[in-house]
Amino acid sequence: MTEKQDDTRVAATSGEKTPKTARGRRTLRQLLDAAAEEFGEKGFHEASISQITQRAGVAIGSFYTYFDSKEEVFTALVRDVSAQVRDFVAPRISAQANQLDAEREGQQAFLEFARLHKEIYRIVDEAEFVDPATYREHYTSTARRIAARLDAAYERGEISEGSSEIRAWALMGMNVFLGLRFGVWGDDYTPEEVARVGGELIARGMDPARS
Repeated sequence: MTEKQDDTRVAATSGEKTPKTARGRRTLRQLLDAAAEEFGEKGFHEASISQITQRAGVAIGSFYTYFDSKEEVFTALVRDVSAQVRDFVAPRISAQANQLDAEREGQQAFLEFARLHKEIYRIVDEAEFVDPATYREHYTSTARRIAARLDAAYERGEISEGSSEIRAWALMGMNVFLGLRFGVWGDDYTPEEVARVGGELIARGMDPARS
């Protein structure tokens, strides 16, 4: 994780509580990582601020330096999870020569991330009820990024014509449920195997030669 990416993630806190020093950013990172463990294991209602700070290895006063409540750290965590997924997947996508390969590689990268961070499903699912606005933004912001790259790929002649918004939500839905089945519930196929099949499905639907 680069410092620039770290700054982007910690910006999930309110402006006046965004850390100004490297030490502050490290403390906030510890709190968010600890919150991911706590919420991921216990769920929002059973999780506690005291356990988050204990997991983080910081004084409880440090928590209130950055957050006012359990709800606030949860909201920051959902935004942080979104940023982590983006930062993990985006370089893999941008390294590909064309968009069909990029979507397959992005799918594989997401599956790998899901296996490493299985708690994200519980955290994001609970956000629908704890903070519906942030839950919706988690998905809509992802869909906007996908749609933008599909628009650019169409202009380059790499994919067939079609609604980039509808396709973006379809691609995201595929990734989410493949990640759930083959990243969280089981590992009977490798991410490469899953992405190969998923990539074939994507390519056959968006290959410009088939228009």
